[in-house]
Amino acid sequence: MDPVVSIRPLLAIAVAGLAALAVLLLNKRKRLRDLVSPLAAIAMFAIVLSMAPTVLAGGTVELRLFEFLPGIDFAFRVDALGMVFATVSSLLWIVAAIYSIGYMRHLNEHAQTRFFACFASSLAAAAGGAFAANLFTLVIFYEVLSLVTYPLVYHHEDEKGWGGGRKYLVYLMGASKSALLAALALTYHIAGSLDFVAGGLLAGSDASAALLTVVYFCYLFGFAKAAVMPMHAWLPAAMVAPTPVSALLHAVAVVKMGVFCVLRVVFHVFGTGLLGGLSLGIATAYLASFTILMASIYALTRDDLKARLAYSTVSQLSYIVLGAVLLSPVAMVGGIIHIAAHAFSKITLFFCAGSIYCASGKRNISDMAGIGRRLPWTMGAFFIASLSMIGIPPTAGFVSKWYLAEGAVAAGETTFLVVILVSSVLNAAYFLPVSYTAFFQAERQESRTTVREIPLVTIPLVATAILSVLMGIFPGYFLTLADGVIR
Repeated sequence: MDPVVSIRPLLAIAVAGLAALAVLLLNKRKRLRDLVSPLAAIAMFAIVLSMAPTVLAGGTVELRLFEFLPGIDFAFRVDALGMVFATVSSLLWIVAAIYSIGYMRHLNEHAQTRFFACFASSLAAAAGGAFAANLFTLVIFYEVLSLVTYPLVYHHEDEKGWGGGRKYLVYLMGASKSALLAALALTYHIAGSLDFVAGGLLAGSDASAALLTVVYFCYLFGFAKAAVMPMHAWLPAAMVAPTPVSALLHAVAVVKMGVFCVLRVVFHVFGTGLLGGLSLGIATAYLASFTILMASIYALTRDDLKARLAYSTVSQLSYIVLGAVLLSPVAMVGGIIHIAAHAFSKITLFFCAGSIYCASGKRNISDMAGIGRRLPWTMGAFFIASLSMIGIPPTAGFVSKWYLAEGAVAAGETTFLVVILVSSVLNAAYFLPVSYTAFFQAERQESRTTVREIPLVTIPLVATAILSVLMGIFPGYFLTLADGVIR
């Protein structure tokens, strides 16, 4: 099928970018300012969905803007992998925008105009990365995303905020300025291009195995947003940000941009054949497995709910990487659809953490005894999202983990099947006690203050919990896109 030339990829990015500008211009008209993000999110999602029929049919939507250097264009191409990321991020921006309004208003947070402007800008950068036609365009939006989310991390402007922000920039910008820049330069030297190519841009090159190995690991660690250990410490440190930002970082834009970039490298820069020939797939699988298990153990030790969720994210991201590098078609499908499964479930969990804090001021799990009786919708949604993270049917997490487990068997790598099963047990060990504490432990006398659900906060988290179940029952859209990636 011939590519469809269209301005729609640029329009999707422009909607979010213009929303950020509108928020700044409406600084003194707060009601109108707060309406901008939900309306822009709906418009962006509609534009993304308008391209879905072409992509589901096996086609692409393309737009070339200008040539930067010979063989390097600033260009967009909407394909199956990009559509997975764009669908998830644009859909969840709608509920995140509504949730953020309720959260920021209830706590009377300062600098709300800056917050909403940076929030919209981050979605523009995420869309740009999703639709990038080559490494050059992808890295530009990757860097923009780091910069526009930095003010969100230091939002509270206290000692912890500035400290978390510094670590955020050091890891994300430092890695890209060193390892990632080197990888881009070497790729261009070897291939004379930075375009994404089905089967791999570097497949068939005459470069040495040692050089290709160096390039690969420069990409793996340069895209530090993927949080593969040891490039993970920025993520728990960023928990100093407001909870809507944590949801953005951990479910929608930032970490998903990281693993999305890694998948681009696996599928469209190196290709599965070259990775298998260099034994880089199996090496990365062991590294991802280490991250999955160690981050889960760290999560077990954290009493602060957001910190526990942060280490859970580090672990869950590496499921996506593991699925891709196992190099069996079934495992690759599992890794790709886990982008969506994790997004729907993890944003629910962070929304719930924010709802608990808004309603009660509580952060630590040990202080949440009996809170489920006062916040039944919040804690019910938390329980459903926890089941998805563990991989219990009929939730989205079950579908992706099933494909990952089946893919590990198909690849003849039962070691990684054990990793998936053990990590699911660890997931249960650090998620289920939260629900048990909330619903079955007796509420402390000193905790019996006025605690109630906040509608503008609760409705979005119930919606995302429902999405976690709906994807588990009707995974066809994302499965079709995943098949299109590996076809």
